[in-house]
Amino acid sequence: MPVPAASILLAAATPMAEAAAALRSANNGFVLISAALVLMMTPALALFYAGFVRSRNVLNTMVMSFSAMALVSVLWVLFGYSLAFSPGSGPLAPFIGGLAWAGLSNWSAPYGDGQISHGAVALFQASFAIITPALISGAVVERMNFRAWILFLLFWSTLIYIGPPEKHQISCAAMDLSSFCR
Repeated sequence: MPVPAASILLAAATPMAEAAAALRSANNGFVLISAALVLMMTPALALFYAGFVRSRNVLNTMVMSFSAMALVSVLWVLFGYSLAFSPGSGPLAPFIGGLAWAGLSNWSAPYGDGQISHGAVALFQASFAIITPALISGAVVERMNFRAWILFLLFWSTLIYIGPPEKHQISCAAMDLSSFCR
């Protein structure tokens, strides 16, 4: 009895689909492990900076890094990832993204060519958004009080790290969203 051609194609496509799914899982896993390694740098940085200050400023120095971790994470989830990576609309589209992905509403959607998810990319990028102001804390330790540091974190993370047009333009090019970013 002859085998229908459709069943041969289906049998050949099944291992390829399974291999593609496994590759997507491996890619997501690699990005998430990389994000975890970068995220672990923030507490290590807090300990490193604590070794450079007088004993009365150790707690403040460590809390500056941990507050960066907390505050920037919230900013990134609420609107940072969306402004930096989502396609914009209107005349500002080439310069800044929209709020379509605010709150990480596209968490499980495929990113770019579909090999990784937006959630993995968001976590990876968030880890760098966190460590960057934590690195700055070493320059202002023992010179800035904590309230001023929190205000600096809010403004610097929003206006300097998330806000620049270059971040949106580079992310649009990386995701090949040139039709959305013009």
